[in-house]
Amino acid sequence: MSAEKSTLKLGIVQMRCVAEPGGNLASAVAKVRDAAARGADIVCLPELFHSQYFCQVEDHKYFALAEEIPGPTTQKFGALAQELGVVIVASLFEKRAPGLYHNTAAILDADGKLLGKYRKMHIPDDPLFYEKFYFTPGDLGFRAWATAKGKIGVCVCWDQWYPEAARLTALAGAEILFYPTAIGWHPGEKAEFGERQHDSWETIQRSHAIANGCYVAVPNRVGHEAPDGGAGIEFWGQSFVVDPSGKIVARAPSDAEETLIVEIDLARIGEQRTHWPFLRDRRIDAYADISRRLID
Repeated sequence: MSAEKSTLKLGIVQMRCVAEPGGNLASAVAKVRDAAARGADIVCLPELFHSQYFCQVEDHKYFALAEEIPGPTTQKFGALAQELGVVIVASLFEKRAPGLYHNTAAILDADGKLLGKYRKMHIPDDPLFYEKFYFTPGDLGFRAWATAKGKIGVCVCWDQWYPEAARLTALAGAEILFYPTAIGWHPGEKAEFGERQHDSWETIQRSHAIANGCYVAVPNRVGHEAPDGGAGIEFWGQSFVVDPSGKIVARAPSDAEETLIVEIDLARIGEQRTHWPFLRDRRIDAYADISRRLID
C-alpha cells in the first residue's frame, strides 16, 4: 500500500465551461479549494477544463489556447496544491513545440511539485470530436505516480474505451485510475441513441475496475457547448467513482455542477485482487498477438 493510511478522499470535479478561459480557470481553482475544504486528498478536474470543447470544429485559432507544461497553469496549480496539501490532476492543451501539441494531464503532488504528465494516447476523430486536427498521440506511455496520497494512474477520455490502457496503467502500480473526460451527446442523436451510449460509457469503465481490481474515477464536464454555433454538444455530466468490484459508489447529476467527495479504502484493492485473482491467472506467454492490428 502506497499511502500511510488506507482511506483517503477523492474530489471529482464536474463543471460547466464558459467561453472565457480566465473564468474557467477561476472556477477550477475555487472548486479545488472547496474540495480540499471538504477533505479531499486528490482532486481531479475534467478534460480540457480551461476552455469550452473547441474540438467540435477544425480551426487554427484554437491553437492559441495551448501552453507549455510546465507553464503558467501548472505553476498556479502547483502553488495551490502546496497551499492546500492536496494532489491535483489538471487536464491541459499542451504546446510542446510550434506545430506539435498534445492533450495532456499534469499531476501536481501535495508539495506542489509537477510529478509528471500523461499525454493522451488514443486520439478520436468523429463528428464534433475532431481531436486529430489538434493533438499528436501521446508518447510517454502508460504510467503510475506515487503521490503523497496514493499511487495513481491517469488516462484521458477516449483512452477510457481501451482495456489495454487500463491494464498497463494498473500493471505499472496504479491503485486509482483517473479519466478526465469531455463526453456528451449530439443533440440530434440523444433520443434514439443516448441511453445506450451513456450505458456503454459507464459499463466499459466499470469493467476496468473489475478486471484490474482498482478504483476508477471519472470527472466529466456538464452543460451545452457550441463555441462556434451549430447544434453543439450536450455533455453528460454524471461523473462517477467505481470501487474495485465495479460498483458505482458515487455519481454526479446530469444537469448541474457538482464536486463529488468520495472516501475510498485502498485496502479493498488487495482484498479484491486476492479473491478475484485476474492478475495471477493472466497468460502472459500467450498474448504476443495483442500488439498486432489484426490477426489474419
